[in-house]
Amino acid sequence: MKLILGFSLPLLFGNLFQQFYTLVDTMIVGRFLGKHALAGVGSTGAVNFLIVGFCMGVCGGFAIPISQRFGAKDESGLRRFVANAVWLSAAISLAVTLLVCIFCRQILTVMRTPEDVFDYAYRYILVIFLGIPVTIFYNLLASIIRAMGDSRHPVIFLVVSSVINIGLDLLFILVFSMGVFGAALATIISQAVSGLCCLVFILRSMEILRFRPGEKRIDPHLMRILLGMGLPMGLQYSITAIGSVILQTSVNSLGSDSVAAITASMRVSMFFCCPFDAMGITMSTWGGQHVGAKKLDRVGEGLRDCTLLGAIYSAAAFLILFFFGRDLASLFLDAGETAVLDHSRLYLILNSAFYFPLALVNIVRFLIQGIGFPFFAILAGVCEMAARTGVALLVVPLFGFTGACFANPAAWIAADIFLIPAYFYEMKKLRRSMGE
Repeated sequence: MKLILGFSLPLLFGNLFQQFYTLVDTMIVGRFLGKHALAGVGSTGAVNFLIVGFCMGVCGGFAIPISQRFGAKDESGLRRFVANAVWLSAAISLAVTLLVCIFCRQILTVMRTPEDVFDYAYRYILVIFLGIPVTIFYNLLASIIRAMGDSRHPVIFLVVSSVINIGLDLLFILVFSMGVFGAALATIISQAVSGLCCLVFILRSMEILRFRPGEKRIDPHLMRILLGMGLPMGLQYSITAIGSVILQTSVNSLGSDSVAAITASMRVSMFFCCPFDAMGITMSTWGGQHVGAKKLDRVGEGLRDCTLLGAIYSAAAFLILFFFGRDLASLFLDAGETAVLDHSRLYLILNSAFYFPLALVNIVRFLIQGIGFPFFAILAGVCEMAARTGVALLVVPLFGFTGACFANPAAWIAADIFLIPAYFYEMKKLRRSMGE
């Protein structure tokens, strides 16, 4: 428990701070640019998660073989994996950026983005897509640092970039009147700063990552291993996001008020979900290092203790959002938008009531990935996608906004029904392979 908390608390602080500047970003957009600008930015959330989530998942997957080599004390193998991860990341960033920028407008059209917010959505998401190489740059380096047991320094760099992001938001929107384009540009610039901080730290402080002759060479075998870990994690995000895109399309058809309500409540919910993200990343590194060291009993101990933490936090988060959810949503909207605020409160209550299943999704899925079975992440993502799609196509047309509130809980429960038996099955198989 002490080790888990020691590793996850810096991650939690970093996630909270990242969400804090996302909240400030949304508050500035909603308060100073209006409801339609807020809805425009919010309408891109699902497709943003679809593309950027894929890139982040790939980077997290690339870190798993690195953490396993670190746990096995194979320093040369670790550096060779890092070098090949860099080569692959460069190629992926170029290909993804070109693809999504070319089809950006068509994507928003297919999603039935409301006409009164379409221009806001397009200007915002195009800049985010152009910054994909920067997103991959930061996430890869931060994942490498965490893979070797250091979760503190990426957080420090994230805090620095977050302060810069907030300052640039105010400058670009209030002083230069750049609108949602300025909000997106501030995000990309701040990510570039955090990525450069990670690079400088690695070059100056991590002796283990100073390459020897021949270790930077492209190795097809290592690339296959990296892709075998990275692509399933990236696809898991994307497959999960497909359901979110379908749900967002369904919500878009309800009008800009519903989109604004979802946007405001999602910003609050993402803030409260930061501990679950920290638990997931912690379990991925925990699993990778202990499998590399062949200490499988420690894997189960980590799952037990982290699940306990997830249960305690889930209960506390529900109570806070039940009593103060509407007040928190009002940070992003004018007090006169009573109908939108009521929708936001309903969304927060119904989602937070199912936070413990979300905690299990993050803990178990990332642990399975860390111990070396990323394919199950894809299957769990398929379960989430199917559940969200079912709600979007069958429930939302019947019950409107209230039906949309049950999309995430349905997805989390569906993923847990698959993941929990899958974990015990794979651990049993791993024990046999190690002769335990």
